[in-house]
Amino acid sequence: MSNQLAVDRDAAVEDGVVRVLHPLRLREGSTGEGDGTGSYVGVGIDVETTGLDATTGRIIELALRRFRYDRNGVITDIDEAHEWREDPGEPLTPEIQALTGITDADLEGREIDEEAATRLLRSASFVVAHNGSFDRRWVENRLPGARGLNWCCSMSQVDWKARNFDGKILGYLLVQAGYYHCGHRASADVDAMIEILRHRDADDRTALAEMIERGARPGWIVRAKGADFGVKDLLKGRGYRWSADDQVWWREIEDARLVEEQFWLAGHVYSMNANPKAICPDLERVTSRTRFL
Repeated sequence: MSNQLAVDRDAAVEDGVVRVLHPLRLREGSTGEGDGTGSYVGVGIDVETTGLDATTGRIIELALRRFRYDRNGVITDIDEAHEWREDPGEPLTPEIQALTGITDADLEGREIDEEAATRLLRSASFVVAHNGSFDRRWVENRLPGARGLNWCCSMSQVDWKARNFDGKILGYLLVQAGYYHCGHRASADVDAMIEILRHRDADDRTALAEMIERGARPGWIVRAKGADFGVKDLLKGRGYRWSADDQVWWREIEDARLVEEQFWLAGHVYSMNANPKAICPDLERVTSRTRFL
């Protein structure tokens, strides 16, 4: 690089025109933050799979990493990384090989250490994934001994927009935090998730603290059963998501907003002119032990 190019680059960085990204290298041991060695334990998890359907697909890669945090939600220590691969018993599709970089040869004869993985998961106060509604079903299908644990989601239970991030995708959050990593590999995604949970907002509150607080609150799954096709855009704009498995629009609502949501549905989805095929939504109580299933 010429001297002039180097000067131009440094000037652009200083002016905020260029952002410098650093490779993410999450190191085992103390982070140097928080109050000593934290008294609480969380465990980050990620899976790579043969497809999107947890009822018919198989996990091909499972990664876990525990971390300690203090009462303020500051990560104080990071444990060693654990990763297993597993032979699904059938060839991977070209799409999955391209997405993950994993080949059939990488998986041949390999299997997850079910006892060790279950023990690690059960040793923590909660399990966190960056897409809890995806990962939890796969994990509990493969590791029945780890069913019924407390789960959190770093994607849906942190208000990233309020933290001045433009989206929720893990790789993009990491880039905005100043790092890059090898995405779509389980261990790399776990490390990326732990790093973004260390993010502090303008009030010096970590994303981990926010997630834990929101994850501890019980809520309600509201399913707009019988909603007419004509109101789908209203539901989508309201924050409802389509469940292909249940063939219904749904969202989770906090206790304080349930009555307001029922009134909104009565006026927009279940009124006579909305052509509903039911008279009211389905409501299901959820907690951190039953959420994301």
